[in-house]
Amino acid sequence: MSQDSNSTPSLQDIIGHAKEYGFVFPSSEIYDGLQAVYDYGQNGVELKNNLKAAWWKAMTQLHENIVGIDAAIFMHPLTWKASGHVDGFNDPMIDNKDSKKRYRADQLLEGKAEEYAAAGQADKGQALLAEMGRLLSAEDLDGVRELIIAEDIKCPVSGTTNWTEVRQFNLMFSTQIGSVAEDSSVIYLRPETAQGIFVNFLNVQKSGRMKVPFGIAQIGKAFRNEIVARQFIFRMREFEQMEMQFFVRPGTEMEWYDKWKETRLKFHQAIGLPADKLKYHDHDKLAHYANAAVDIEYEFPFGFREIEGIHSRTDFDLRNHQELSRKKQQYFDADLDENGKPFGNYIPYVVETSVGADRLFLATFCNAFTREMVGEGDKVKERIYLKLHPALAPIKAAVLPLVKKDGLAEKAQGISDSLKSTFRTVYDDNAAIGKRYTRQDLIGTPYCIAVDYQTMEDDTVTIRHRDSMEQERVAISELKAKIGQAVALERILEEI
Repeated sequence: MSQDSNSTPSLQDIIGHAKEYGFVFPSSEIYDGLQAVYDYGQNGVELKNNLKAAWWKAMTQLHENIVGIDAAIFMHPLTWKASGHVDGFNDPMIDNKDSKKRYRADQLLEGKAEEYAAAGQADKGQALLAEMGRLLSAEDLDGVRELIIAEDIKCPVSGTTNWTEVRQFNLMFSTQIGSVAEDSSVIYLRPETAQGIFVNFLNVQKSGRMKVPFGIAQIGKAFRNEIVARQFIFRMREFEQMEMQFFVRPGTEMEWYDKWKETRLKFHQAIGLPADKLKYHDHDKLAHYANAAVDIEYEFPFGFREIEGIHSRTDFDLRNHQELSRKKQQYFDADLDENGKPFGNYIPYVVETSVGADRLFLATFCNAFTREMVGEGDKVKERIYLKLHPALAPIKAAVLPLVKKDGLAEKAQGISDSLKSTFRTVYDDNAAIGKRYTRQDLIGTPYCIAVDYQTMEDDTVTIRHRDSMEQERVAISELKAKIGQAVALERILEEI
């Protein structure tokens, strides 16, 4: 018997479990770590790779008109001038004079709006956010400071409202390129992956004979010198993005924008995120490149937050690159318009889908973390396991001999070896089998294969299912097909 324990995990529960079971570690921990930088452990890297593989296949395998690239992190510095990052990639920064702590002004105001919402004053919170958006759009930083003071927002550390002025802080990391310091030039670590796609637009279009509409997908690292990085891996200085830029005929962008909104929500549900923990959030303040923007948000332990953005970027990027590089970024459209004439040359508009791989990892991990009470009477106890989609689990099956003697260990090792070419399998003969089941539950392994004395007689094994803890007897010859089908990424793609 099992039942939910009605205990929602806190972020500290998630952080502790992620570290203890090899999912995420603080970077350089032996040197006391580096703020807002994390390493993925042996199980974390498998889960993250599975998420990336699911996204990649959902984009490039399910759509014949989407292809992938892998652009370099270093780019010509004029790239970031054309994109607007050199002049406009800033966050409003404010310091508390008493605590000497630095904050993002917009996050302080967003936190106050959340307090209003929690107190049943959602309209007041929305009004506050609207006023903040107006002030930031007008670049009225003095007004932002006055709004913080008027709302009596205190520093969480000092408890005072002794704030400095608000000033803009550019988020790009810069470095030098060149063998001799005096001959070097300043370049930037990319703050996003999209520009690597835009500067390769014509390379891909011409070499692949791509016809608009078509998309270019990419997974890659990006870097932002966040003022206040917080909430574990939700906001980091080094992170990974999964982006797709979809090039469309001008005038059709909103149709594609709506289509990608729907398609991307289906993806998140297909990997196991429940519909009631997902929602759309339309942007009140649009980025400089967008004429429409929406976030897909997931309900983390700290509230609803963005995991993916869908943006209609117009022709902002390609047009700016064309002007600064003096290289035409145009497409000749031979299709006929309503008058029977070719659409001709134009700069395509772009609809972007951009997922934070680390945020998606965190959402998946939070959603999978499950507590339930099992047992009867005075034997009821709490059980914790990761209810991951079988296709995403770091390990698909664990092979466990009941005991090490009488040939059971060798039989189990042979079964494990025979399955490794189809899906990731581990062999474990250390400790009582109940403890081994628990170990696999804690890292989300969907199937445990128990090898016992009956196995030696009839070549059958017991499969134990993670979520229900039910067991079934299966022939060894059926394992590869039975488990292989359940853990294939195909199961996710079928739901999109």
